[in-house]
Formats: sequence, structure tokens, C-alpha cells
Amino acid sequence: MQHFSSLADLHRFNGLSMPENPLFSVYRCPKNTTLGEQPFTSDFYIIGFKKLESGVIMYGRTKYDHDNGCMLFAKPRQIIEFKNLEYHEDSFIVFIHEDFLNGHFLHKEINKYAFFDYEANEALHLSPREEQVMWDLFFKIDAEYQTNNDEYSRNIMLSHVDSMLRYSQRFYKRQFIDRTQLSGKTVSKFNHALEAYLINRALLDHGLPNVSTLAAQLNLSPRYLSDMLKQETGKTAIELIHIFLINEAKNRLRDDDQRVSEIAYALGFEDLSYFSRLFKKETGITPNQFKKHLIN
Repeated sequence: MQHFSSLADLHRFNGLSMPENPLFSVYRCPKNTTLGEQPFTSDFYIIGFKKLESGVIMYGRTKYDHDNGCMLFAKPRQIIEFKNLEYHEDSFIVFIHEDFLNGHFLHKEINKYAFFDYEANEALHLSPREEQVMWDLFFKIDAEYQTNNDEYSRNIMLSHVDSMLRYSQRFYKRQFIDRTQLSGKTVSKFNHALEAYLINRALLDHGLPNVSTLAAQLNLSPRYLSDMLKQETGKTAIELIHIFLINEAKNRLRDDDQRVSEIAYALGFEDLSYFSRLFKKETGITPNQFKKHLIN
């Protein structure tokens, strides 16, 4: 598989005009644009807005769907593939080499945007007003990219990229709310998956449930699942897993004659001290103190 550390090579591979900057480029995709169809990886962050008539964009092992008005986010060294793309309307792509961010606050901040790890069915679907916001920012980036090359250019372009990411975060929040209203509470589905994990004795066979396993059962990426749950409950996926396990432990401590160590093992904890620390963190007392309190 081809890997690109050079922006010029990446442009050439995808049939794009040569970049004005060796580490940063923008490209507006008119209708009938054809992009390369071989999978590749790169040292670039990719931010794109797409409206496709047909075709497939692969990110990792998943597909970005074809709905109009979607944002695409990819990070360095992820597998990207464009296949048989036919654009319905203009789209745009911004390529940012990771070295272009050195010394800028976005070098660290960009990793805080979880949507760079989202998958196909988690694309950001924009409303017409939101589309206009993104186009306005793109035009500002493009104007600076095309007409200036001085000591201010980098900071100006990255300030607009920062705004684009912040707006994307805001629009994802809106999407979380909209989709919760349409498809029901993610937390309910998450809790059902946890209960099934317990009922099917997966705790004994596979140990403690993790976010990746449960996300896969819900056809979501781990970070998208955690962000959805945070929006609905104020708690992350791992925090909800801990709450579920401790509630189950409290239930068993009330009803079972088993020792604390046996309950911990039955719940998938191989380390009794870790179970005790987690139990105290959630309840304020140790499992043994909880059991003694029940007896008394």
C-alpha cells in the first residue's frame, strides 16, 4: 500500500493540481472530479466536505455513506480509499501535514477532536445553514492559501481550520441530540449490551467488558459511543461500565453468601485490589465494609 509523506506526491497520485505549500493544501472538487482509487496512507490530516452522486470513500475498513452534505475527517496513517466518485455538487478537501502544526496550539488540540476516530455511519451530516458556515470558512482558507505566502499565512489559515473543527464539534452535538430523538437513547442500548454480556457469562470467558467490544455490538466506534453517552448521561462509556459492574456487585453482596473475592472473580475482575479500589471510588466504602454494614 502506498504511503505519502509528500503532499506533492499525494496530489499527483489523486490527480490534483500541485500544491502551493509543501505542507498544506486546499482543493475544491467540481462536479465530475475523479480521485485516485487505490488505498493509501499519509502523514496528513484530511478535512473534507462532500456531496456525492455515487461512489465510495473508505476510511479504514468502513465506508462513508453517500448522503449529501457530509464532513469527512481522517488523521495521519489511516487507510483512505476513493472509489468511483461522482460529485453531485462542489466539495472541498483540506490536507494538513502533521509537521505544519508544529509549534501551533492545534498540534495538541487536534487530538482532542474525537471525530477523527469516528467511522462511516458516524459522519457529520450538515444542515443547509451549517453547510454555509463550512463553505465560508473554506473560502477564507482558500483566499489566504491562493494569494499570500508570508509570516502571517500559516497562523491565519490554521485559525480558520480551528474554527472549522470547533463548528464541527458543535454540529456533532446537535446531531447527537437529533439522532437520540430519532433512534432512542444510546444509553438504553448500551445497558442492554452490558446485561447481555453478563447473562451470557462473557465475564467469565472474556473478563471485564471494554468499550471497544460493546461499541462493536452497537455498530459504533468506541469514541463515538463514548461521546454519545456523555451527551445523554454526562458520563463516558467506561464510567458507565464501572457503575454497572459496581451496582451488580452491590446486588450480589446483598443476596449472595459468596466471599468478596468470589464475587469479584465472577464479575471478571482478576485483581481483587482493583475491584476494591473501584468499589470504594463508586460507593465511598470497601466491599467488605458494605457487606458488614448489611449484616449489621
